[in-house]
Amino acid sequence: MSNDELERCVSDELSWDPKVDSAAIAVVADRGRVTLRGTVGSFRERREAAHAARRVRSVTSVENELKVRPLTEHGREEADLRGAVLRALELDSLVPKTIEPRLDDGWVTLFGTAAWQYQREEAATVAGNVPGVIGVDDRIDLKNPEPSPGDVKESIEYALARNAELDAHDLTVDTHDGTIAVMGRVRSWSQHDTAIAAAWAAPGVTEVVDHIVVDS
Repeated sequence: MSNDELERCVSDELSWDPKVDSAAIAVVADRGRVTLRGTVGSFRERREAAHAARRVRSVTSVENELKVRPLTEHGREEADLRGAVLRALELDSLVPKTIEPRLDDGWVTLFGTAAWQYQREEAATVAGNVPGVIGVDDRIDLKNPEPSPGDVKESIEYALARNAELDAHDLTVDTHDGTIAVMGRVRSWSQHDTAIAAAWAAPGVTEVVDHIVVDS
C-alpha cells in the first residue's frame, strides 16, 4: 500500500469512529509508520484516535502527536479537576485504593502501587477519561505478587498457544527476575496487544519488554 493510500485509509477510519472528531487531525504515513498531528477536545479522544489508526491494515506503528485542547465547558479549576479524578478512581472497583492522582495544569500523574498491570492500566484509562484532563503520566509501581506454582515462562507460552488469534510458533518468551521479553512477528496490532496482555497476566511479572514486530 502506498503512503497516499495508507493516509487515506487511516483518515477514513478516524472519520468512521464516532468517538473521534477528525476535523482537525492530519495523517502522515511513511512506509507503514503513521503520525497523527493536530488537536482534539479530550485526552480520551487523543487515545481513541491512536487506537483507530492502529486498526488499519498495513500500519506498523503510530506516533501520536495530537495536542489536547479541552472544550470550554470542560475547563476546570485545578482543585475541581482533582476532585473529579479522585471520584472517578474511587468509583472504579478495579482501581486499588493505593493509587493517588496529582494534578499540574491539567496533567494527571498517578502515584502509588498496584498488584497487577490491568489495575495500573485501568487507573490510567479512568483518569484520562475525566473531562478537562489533557494528559496522564503513569508512575504506579507494581508490587510483585506471589508467583503461582510452575514456571512463568511456560505459563505465558501456554497462554499464547491456546489463544485463537495467535500463532505461538512465531513468538518466543524470555524471563528474568519478573521481567518478561516477548519476541517474534505477528500479522496485526490486535495480535500484538493480545500477546502483550498474555505476558502481563502472568503472576510475578513487573515489566514486559516488547520486541514484537507487526508485519505490514
